[in-house]
Amino acid sequence: MVAVAILAAGRGTRMKSDLPKVLHSVGGKSMVERVLDGLAAIQPERIFVIVGFGQEKVRLALAHIPNLTFVHQAEQLGTGHAVQQVIPHLEGFEGDLLVLNGDVPLLRPETIYTLVQTHRDNGNAATLLTAQFADPTGYGRVFCTEQSIVTEIVEHRDCSPAQRQNPRINAGVYCFNWPKLMEVLPHLQSDNDQQEYYLTDVVKDLSPAMAVDVADCQEIFGINSRQQLAEAYAILQERIKAQWMAAGVTLIDPDSITIDTTVHIEPDVVIEPQTHLRGHTSIGTGSRIGPGSMIEDSQIGPNTTITFSVISDSTVAAGARVGPYAHLRGHAVVGENCRIGNFVELKKATLGQGTNVAHLSYLGDATLGEKVNVGAGTITANYDGYQKHPTVIGDRTKTGSNSVLVAPITVGSDVTIAAGSVVRKDVPDDCLVVSRAPQKIHEGWKPAHLRDDTNPPSESPTA
Repeated sequence: MVAVAILAAGRGTRMKSDLPKVLHSVGGKSMVERVLDGLAAIQPERIFVIVGFGQEKVRLALAHIPNLTFVHQAEQLGTGHAVQQVIPHLEGFEGDLLVLNGDVPLLRPETIYTLVQTHRDNGNAATLLTAQFADPTGYGRVFCTEQSIVTEIVEHRDCSPAQRQNPRINAGVYCFNWPKLMEVLPHLQSDNDQQEYYLTDVVKDLSPAMAVDVADCQEIFGINSRQQLAEAYAILQERIKAQWMAAGVTLIDPDSITIDTTVHIEPDVVIEPQTHLRGHTSIGTGSRIGPGSMIEDSQIGPNTTITFSVISDSTVAAGARVGPYAHLRGHAVVGENCRIGNFVELKKATLGQGTNVAHLSYLGDATLGEKVNVGAGTITANYDGYQKHPTVIGDRTKTGSNSVLVAPITVGSDVTIAAGSVVRKDVPDDCLVVSRAPQKIHEGWKPAHLRDDTNPPSESPTA
């Protein structure tokens, strides 16, 4: 049995933020959510999130994750003090306690699994995750035997010149045998410069204690500032893009592309430069996305083309073409083989198979059938100043340029709407709609300041 304690109580003063440090986002998820994701391989029995600064925000942000126990650390008096807060919650527990930091979001599940499994296989009282740095300056050093048994942990400032040559550092990630930890944890002392209770102080009293080196030192990267947040994001992006390229996705210019870890991409997709994929987005095989596109929380079908466009909370079906400079939002649904052209905005609109909206149009709260052709400049006037109203257009209907459909309105199938029409009433199937004022020509007309009032302009109406 494994319980987990995630230390997430600190403010993170160097972040210069009212948001708790662990809630800052890295690649589409908060730091602490990424730490929780790393537990997938060990299936812990209990998970404790130790909260302090901004605890209500942390609780709210993690409310969607089941089976979490929040433990309040009223004063932040060190890592040892933080772990002491779970003592009342683990009375009678006979398993192992894994201790993680909420601001170390790059740990892979495989690394956590290896740490816990090594701890179990060797019957350790404590197992530490360590790393060997080319430049370990500033880090506490971990000294081990050839069998990786920990003999001593020394803070950098307390190391002798010879000890500072040791490249092995403490990553701050631990697995403890809980009954053995309980023999020493309640007796921690704070007799140090910071007057804090350090978890490292219990290791010297636990035997055996073993070190496990992490293969990739970037995994233990901790975040304390905005600069480090950006560095962690860059590391994560390298991982994500390498993963997708290995899976058969072409990234034309990886350095200019960003992809959240929550995105799914099928093989034979081409991602053009300056494209950004966010949230729970999926891209179907054979699609070409970009350049210059942003897609968020949307599902893109196979063999689609999206160019210089923004799509959010929407669905685009197979074979559709979107852009350039289109904007789909608010749960827009584009059917198979549709064409959404330049400077078109769709908001909460559903388009049937083969429908074309080629340019300069706005369709809001609209439902269009199959093979509808929307002329340039067509808009649905869906808002009356108080609420939104729906527009329904039947199959194979054509709207002329600069048509306005004043909602609520239903237009039937096989209808042709003449250019410049303002349609205010429902239209039946199979008809032509012309709704515009007669053209008037005022011969000899001039502006008032140039006009001779003795020769008023004549009026010549033209149908």
